[in-house]
Amino acid sequence: MGLRDKKRNQRRVLSRRSAGPKTGEGKDFLPLEGKEKRIKEKQPEEPENTATVLYIGHIPHGFYEDQMQGFFQQFGAVKRVRISRNRKTGKSKHYGYIEFENPEVAKIVADEMNNYLLYEHTLQIALVPPEKVHPKLWKGVRKGFVPIDRVAIERRKLSKDRTVDEHKKMMEGIVKRDEKRRKRIKAAGIDYECPPLVGFQPSAKKIKFDED
Repeated sequence: MGLRDKKRNQRRVLSRRSAGPKTGEGKDFLPLEGKEKRIKEKQPEEPENTATVLYIGHIPHGFYEDQMQGFFQQFGAVKRVRISRNRKTGKSKHYGYIEFENPEVAKIVADEMNNYLLYEHTLQIALVPPEKVHPKLWKGVRKGFVPIDRVAIERRKLSKDRTVDEHKKMMEGIVKRDEKRRKRIKAAGIDYECPPLVGFQPSAKKIKFDED
């Protein structure tokens, strides 16, 4: 063996000594299976599901409170149902909320019915945590939705009894608007004679009597 071969062998021995112990050779080494067990033991348990309220989006037309309650009763007891509606027209805004009595049933509905195709609409269903449920969410839900009758409100305003001053002020506004309308028609070059105002009673004239 030559000098070069001896030096080469010495380098190999030194490199082996300086290198750390291989897998499984160290005294403090823990097997891989033990590590997996320890990691599993340290993982915190999932919090208990207490949510019973579900958000439902993309609700199709015609699928209202009665239909929704009848459909979801197949999973479990339904406590309350609410569909968001327009306050003026009463039409559905195509999203709402449903509450079940059992949180396990709510979890099953959220998992199984999300992205469910219903009347060409894909339902979007998600659990709402109890801390995120608005305190006024179920206010008036037992009475049902009653739209505001704007026509009746305006009718009462116009039909109410007025004092002499209020009536005079109202008639002055009518006359001013009529004069502006006549001016606009004349400025447009339209030869049209507007009909006189009906029901307008001017103030009574004073009549003087001759004294004998």
